[in-house]
Amino acid sequence: MRVNISGAIILQFFLTLGYGQDCITKDYPLPLLNPEAKANMEGQLADARQVYYKDTTNADALIWLGRRTAYLGNYMEAIEIFSLGFERFPGDARFLRHRGHRLITLRCNQKAIIDLTFAAELMQKKPDEIEPDGMPNVQNIPTSTLKGNIWYHLGLALYLEKDFYRAGEVYKSCLKFSTNPDMYMATAYWLYITLKRGGKELEAKALLETVGVGLPLIENEDYYEMLLLYKGVLREDQLLDKLKSSGGSPGNATLGYAMGMYFKLNKQPEKAKALFKEVLSGNQWSSFGFIAAEKE
Repeated sequence: MRVNISGAIILQFFLTLGYGQDCITKDYPLPLLNPEAKANMEGQLADARQVYYKDTTNADALIWLGRRTAYLGNYMEAIEIFSLGFERFPGDARFLRHRGHRLITLRCNQKAIIDLTFAAELMQKKPDEIEPDGMPNVQNIPTSTLKGNIWYHLGLALYLEKDFYRAGEVYKSCLKFSTNPDMYMATAYWLYITLKRGGKELEAKALLETVGVGLPLIENEDYYEMLLLYKGVLREDQLLDKLKSSGGSPGNATLGYAMGMYFKLNKQPEKAKALFKEVLSGNQWSSFGFIAAEKE
């Protein structure tokens, strides 16, 4: 799927002051962090700020300042940093990729779609690159790329707006950059439910055939197990038991939303509604599962 946007026209919109302030409609609390984790993240932010002020012409330093700011829940401040970055480095798609992500966090999906579409256009003729993790997984192995993350977040923003046709096309593009089991399963999960909701049953069935059994994953097990559920390898009671053992839906918004959607697609709306409500009773308001449950 090729995207085309007039950079000269859209740049003025990108640089508008107060970007993102008109989107979120609720007062959400800051992320709950244990004291040790919070202290560590605050230290990392202080280090990132110091690195940036030593050389304010360094795009990498500004990217990390924005990312570290967002990890502590200061999303509007992070958006302002990414906006500054794009103003200074208009050819660097990373600033739009990360701003698009945080616009989704703040429920600014239409603005996120513009950011991420333009980011994809900027990367059209550039090589892909591994995107380092700010919050590494247990094996400290990055599982995603810049192009993959641009398409992944664009697909999500379109999905949240219930534009299932365009979301499906975007996720198909994202599969090209999902080159390891973790990223593939995350993309394939969202593509599968997007295809199902768009009435593309044959495509959804064909996608499941690409999902192998017994794959080694590092961090996207919930998405993988949901695909195995749809494939008939796992049972719904196994996933519900896992949900309960992890503290229920409030403690695992990803799996809580995914199981709710499973029941919705299987024409059990009351079970779906109950799980969506459970997710929303939790505190993971910045997670994609929470945001998607909110939309339902």
